[in-house]
Amino acid sequence: MKEIIAIIRPKKVGPTRNALEQLGFNSMTATAVLGRGAQRGIASEVRAELSPELLAGNAGGMKYVPKRLVSIMVHDFDVDKVVKAIIEVNQTSQIGDGKIFVCTLEDAIRVRTQERGESAV
Repeated sequence: MKEIIAIIRPKKVGPTRNALEQLGFNSMTATAVLGRGAQRGIASEVRAELSPELLAGNAGGMKYVPKRLVSIMVHDFDVDKVVKAIIEVNQTSQIGDGKIFVCTLEDAIRVRTQERGESAV
């Protein structure tokens, strides 16, 4: 089992969810997060009013950029399919497209039935 964690633009959560649903992956978690990559946050890319605590004070930079963290648990054989779908929806070839992390998932437990492992995913 794997956990796929994608950091994406906020406006791409809906299209990402739709693409994953079309592939049969209906379960995911999406969380609003703040962060920045190597580019140190480009304020002109954000289409919203920025609170002062987000602005870094240096020209065009930001302390943090609003993003969404999407987490989905999949079987090992589904990783490439899910990663490809996330890339297809989110790739604009511009700075800030995001990152995808694939992590080994040691165990999963469905709380309602106490199923474990692959059947809980």
